[in-house]
Amino acid sequence: MTLVREQAPSLNALDLTLYEVANAIGVKQGDAKEASRVNRLLLRCCGDRVLSVKAELVEAALQIAADHGLTAYDAAYVAAARHHSLTLVSADIRDLVSKGLAVTPDAADYP
Repeated sequence: MTLVREQAPSLNALDLTLYEVANAIGVKQGDAKEASRVNRLLLRCCGDRVLSVKAELVEAALQIAADHGLTAYDAAYVAAARHHSLTLVSADIRDLVSKGLAVTPDAADYP
């Protein structure tokens, strides 16, 4: 969460991120309190930069998923980043970074 705090002014998040955090930390790690804490931090840091999924993003995500063999969820992040001219930062080397769809946190060029 250091990355979130350090990059707060330039951080954007897709609304699906909140569910991803809830699933990864709250469900898979069994720590609902920590998931809630992380989500509150994300919301506080992002402010009005939480991007909503809209029909046009779903259509773009479907095409990206088909083109790159991704899940619709992963493709949604790519579609949102492209739509808003943002750099997608991800630790998902296999599905996103290796395909040139995202950069790692270490490689990201933060303002």
